[in-house]
Amino acid sequence: MASAVLSIDMTALIDNWRNLSAMAKSDAGAVVKADAYGLGLKPVASALARAGARTFFVAMAEEGAALRQILGKGPQINVFSGHMEGDTALIRDANLTPMLNSIDQMLRHVETLPGHAFGIQLDTGMNRLGMEDAEWAALRDVALGQNLTLVMSHLACADAPDHAMNARQLQSFVEMTDGIDAPRSLAATGGTLLGSDYHFDMIRPGIGLYGGLPYVDARPVVSLHIPVIQIRDVSVGETVGYSNTWVARGPSRIATIAAGYADGIIRGMGPSAHLHTGSSAVPVVGRISMDMIGVDVTGLAEEPETLELIGPHQSVDTVAGFADTIGYEILTSLGARYKRVYV
Repeated sequence: MASAVLSIDMTALIDNWRNLSAMAKSDAGAVVKADAYGLGLKPVASALARAGARTFFVAMAEEGAALRQILGKGPQINVFSGHMEGDTALIRDANLTPMLNSIDQMLRHVETLPGHAFGIQLDTGMNRLGMEDAEWAALRDVALGQNLTLVMSHLACADAPDHAMNARQLQSFVEMTDGIDAPRSLAATGGTLLGSDYHFDMIRPGIGLYGGLPYVDARPVVSLHIPVIQIRDVSVGETVGYSNTWVARGPSRIATIAAGYADGIIRGMGPSAHLHTGSSAVPVVGRISMDMIGVDVTGLAEEPETLELIGPHQSVDTVAGFADTIGYEILTSLGARYKRVYV
């Protein structure tokens, strides 16, 4: 079999959700945007719903409509991008709850779907999505008098617990929402770890469910094993891969494995990356190409049939470090060619 095997530990994922929920002692939603961070919307969302999750978050209405088909009528599905032009039918037919981000979105929502549930997203300093103070002040009384289900904001620096931005945003959120009766939410995974001051009525864990930082106590969820297609002897002075970037300095054994940047293995990580066979680390050599990667397996006692990129010996965040990026990018880049196995 030439396709790599991406194993997803559903028990670990559910444990991560439950542990974060217990930490907060408030309602816990689940962020399943981007195909559940690359791990598969249907199996992940279904498992979370069976475990008790009743509130889900997606990035756009199209994702929400797909999720409604999976989950059925019960759970609440919140849409971070709000009520965009052209979304009205999807929001109505799939019973989605848009997190409204502006006066324009608020007007669109109440005019096209009067009485339909909505949330409000506030900008507390990230300057990405959400209403600023003046907008919220103009709409606050109107919004509170309608079918408002959640008021939320998003932390910019929650993965850095000592960053002053966290306290500034918390203060801003409290000031903007003081005295309202609607449920409030400020914390995703990082915010949950900052402590109870940030928890309010609902937390929205995302990356922590899938085993990523900043949740250092998360159970690992993902492993990726890539088959070896061929192993060859390479003599001193010979090169491997495109552009002759790697030259053998001694007699070498080079394995060609069946994955590449078409599978979400970032091309730029090559010079720093290694894989594992058992406890032995083996380095990538030459350029990562579309479908194949060269790996130096010189000196191994046995020729491996597969090599581990993500798993017990290196986390998704370790792999991210090879490319100077974050675990989110690695997970959401995982390619469609992998054989996904849910255990």
